[in-house]
Amino acid sequence: MTVPVRRKASVKRRRYGFDLRSTALFFVFLAVVVSVLGLAARMAAGAVERRPAWVFILVVIGVAGCLGLRRRWRVAGVARRAAAALDEAAREAAEQLEAPAVPRQRTAVEVTVDYQALTPEEFEEAVAALCERDGCCGVEVVGGAGDLGADVLAVTPDGRRIVIQCKHYDESHRVGSQDLQRFGGTCFTVHEADVAVLVSTSDFTAPAMEYAEQCGILCVDGETLEAWTNGTGPRPWEVPPEGGAAGWETAGAES
Repeated sequence: MTVPVRRKASVKRRRYGFDLRSTALFFVFLAVVVSVLGLAARMAAGAVERRPAWVFILVVIGVAGCLGLRRRWRVAGVARRAAAALDEAAREAAEQLEAPAVPRQRTAVEVTVDYQALTPEEFEEAVAALCERDGCCGVEVVGGAGDLGADVLAVTPDGRRIVIQCKHYDESHRVGSQDLQRFGGTCFTVHEADVAVLVSTSDFTAPAMEYAEQCGILCVDGETLEAWTNGTGPRPWEVPPEGGAAGWETAGAES
């Protein structure tokens, strides 16, 4: 069967008419959009001329809103990361609580330090290292000119402020009462010590020991320093200030 040529021509004309209509509608829509945008631009320009302050305020509010929204997004991200970190910390804490607690034992160690061979500055550093080794925090060496009797400052494991003066003397040069009096005049009033300690590589005279017991200053001689170093003796902050020599012996037996 042969299709007439006239029917094909009519189909082509209908398709061509439909495309023309779509194109016309598109241009009409485009004209409307351009007109609306032009009207909006004209109104904005008129508003700027009539109320420049209001336009500026609106622009500032818009910028502030954008910045606030951006900041909220950042805060939300930080909050999510913080929550994840807290969850991880909570899981680790739960695992540690579930693990059986093992009591920490203090044992004697073979440590030999020739304190007499050190310089006074090295001796202060060595005493500070002992404090840090045994759990003190905020350990600071402040000895020198104008130290007002304090060579080492620290905070004990139980939260007390300890002030230490170091006397690097020969074995024949014992610490006298005048050394204790100078230290006692500043350790509590100036440095606000909870624990005041005078550490020496030598020994103390009897008047010095009496003054120390009266003022509550702990005296660490060379022998006691060696015991503190190798773990066979107590730490200075573990000795009651009023105990004197007996206090060292009692604390040493307990440790």
